[in-house]
Amino acid sequence: MHYYLFLCLFILWPTVSPASVPPIQLATIYRQDINIDEYWVSEKLDGVRAYWDGKQLISRQGNVFSAPQWFIKDFPSVPLDGELWIARDKFAQVSGIARTHNGKTQEWEQISFMIFDLPASLANFSQRIKLISRLVKQSSSPYLKMIPQHKITDNTKLQILLEEVIASGGEGLMLHKGSAYYQVKRSQDLMKLKKYEDAEAVVRKHIPGKGRNSGRMGSLLVETESGILFKIGTGFSDIERENPPEIGAIITYKFIGKTKNNVPRFASFMRIRESY
Repeated sequence: MHYYLFLCLFILWPTVSPASVPPIQLATIYRQDINIDEYWVSEKLDGVRAYWDGKQLISRQGNVFSAPQWFIKDFPSVPLDGELWIARDKFAQVSGIARTHNGKTQEWEQISFMIFDLPASLANFSQRIKLISRLVKQSSSPYLKMIPQHKITDNTKLQILLEEVIASGGEGLMLHKGSAYYQVKRSQDLMKLKKYEDAEAVVRKHIPGKGRNSGRMGSLLVETESGILFKIGTGFSDIERENPPEIGAIITYKFIGKTKNNVPRFASFMRIRESY
């Protein structure tokens, strides 16, 4: 390994404590005015974000996952940013396993820790890709994998790739600028591209259903961070209508654009935000 890349891999931030929120980079929404040649593209996995601090897996909220020792025993001692993932359209399953403290640890055998970045490295992203690949190859862990990164030559091909991923049950794409360094903030060097936008809101009221949904929840009245109140009436399973998110719970919803009054259009329920 080139000596500079060696230093970039092993000059590390202090590891976080179990009660600390991990120092992670967050994405912004894709913009068409970028120079696509400067970016690496990968699939946006619909899994559970996880931060490996060299000793333990930590959630985005700062809680330690109860991963079995055999799952993490061959992970490297350097911080890793990634996703606990099983397969496309398996978010509920991986989420259920990840948040279980006393469940069957054998269920973790289904999960892979898909790495997409090295938070403590001083290298740029193009160099970090090489470092991640080397770490995965050197590790004997069958649960440690790398999210494939690709180069796309133009925006037309990017949209074609997006359609292919969506058609196969994927969620979208991530674009990461090759020259960018890891930044603990929301940065335009890291962007997400999906067919829809998503956001979070607080549940304020359960609105009774009518017709087919008589006797159970028909829609939710929710409030955005900016104080916008609106209803969400689609995206719920029958079980979710019979056992709706509690008042005060934070949910994730998807939408397509906003009205002139800043109300999300075609909003649809996705899931309750996990507390881990």
